Amino acid sequence: MTNSPVNILIVDDIVHNITALEALLTRPDVTVLVADSGTAALDLLLKHEVALAILDVNMPGMNGFELAALMRGSPRTSHVPIIFLTATAQDASRTFRGYEAGAVDFLYKPFDPRILQSKVDVFVQLEQQKRQLAAQLVTTRQMLEANEMLMAVLSHDLRTPLGAVLASAEYLMRTATDEQAATVATRVKNSSLRMARMVDQLLNLARLQGGRLPLQPRSIELATLCRSVIDEFASQKSGKRIVFTCSGNSTGAWDTDLIWQAVSNLIGNALHHGAPEGDIGVDVDGDAEEVVRLKVSNRGEIPAEVFPHLFKAFGSNGSGARSREGLGLGLHIVQEIARMHGGEVSVESSEAAGTTFTIALPRTVTLQRGSRGAFTRR
Repeated sequence: MTNSPVNILIVDDIVHNITALEALLTRPDVTVLVADSGTAALDLLLKHEVALAILDVNMPGMNGFELAALMRGSPRTSHVPIIFLTATAQDASRTFRGYEAGAVDFLYKPFDPRILQSKVDVFVQLEQQKRQLAAQLVTTRQMLEANEMLMAVLSHDLRTPLGAVLASAEYLMRTATDEQAATVATRVKNSSLRMARMVDQLLNLARLQGGRLPLQPRSIELATLCRSVIDEFASQKSGKRIVFTCSGNSTGAWDTDLIWQAVSNLIGNALHHGAPEGDIGVDVDGDAEEVVRLKVSNRGEIPAEVFPHLFKAFGSNGSGARSREGLGLGLHIVQEIARMHGGEVSVESSEAAGTTFTIALPRTVTLQRGSRGAFTRR
């Protein structure tokens, strides 16, 4: 389609005018479609995509202005640029009527052939560029679909052996007869859990980038959701205490699974990258009327060189050996989830106050139906 000739429509009731225009405009990358009346032109427009229409104003039956009005009234042809040609004396009111009918230009005969060729070249190039962009869009969509399918297959196929490794590690930890065996089993378990998190993050990233993680908002209480996430982390016995505080009304219409993931990512990030000493703070502020804010804080300062890459996919969320504990997708996914809800994520970090990530979430999200029936944020 991108290499096929561009169609240009010529409408004129005089044969020698059509012949002259055909000779002027025909070339390998242009196909000239010819009609001797407005009715014949409409028939061609139903069968072919046209990049430009060159219309004679004075035609019997349906004149050029009437044909242009019909073209502008049809969704199929409303976008087609129109150049009017006329042999009548130059008249400002007639020219204005032509532009009012939707013309991009109005030429009086006799016209300079080079001027018409130059104008036509512009629309031919625009059509070619439009086709290239459309082809690139199709290719991009196909790549995103293939990427998501690959991630889904990988995550499914990897979870089964990972589950077996985790179960085996748990068994070895319970039955180990010496300290060295217990240490190795613990290391295997921790590495497997880290790999499981990486697999989940890759799959979620593929869905987010492919636009296939639609919002399903419903009324939830952020404070209750945060307590559930904290309870899940508390069962992992990380050695750090998670302190939860809440004020005001924390109810809003959000996607439960996505908000759960965002909160989990922030708490996990604080546990992994925060200073060894000190508690993890989780605070829900529902005092504002339209926005609920969630703050997750920990001791420790983020290095200045890390800040520019903090929310980038596969960026470093820490320094030294700790930066190798994940793929750097956690905070990027948090930011994308916040944006899907019309919110934002910010961070403050200093040696004295530690690090605090804040998610500001509007209590409601305006949705519109997407092309595949899914709901997306407007």
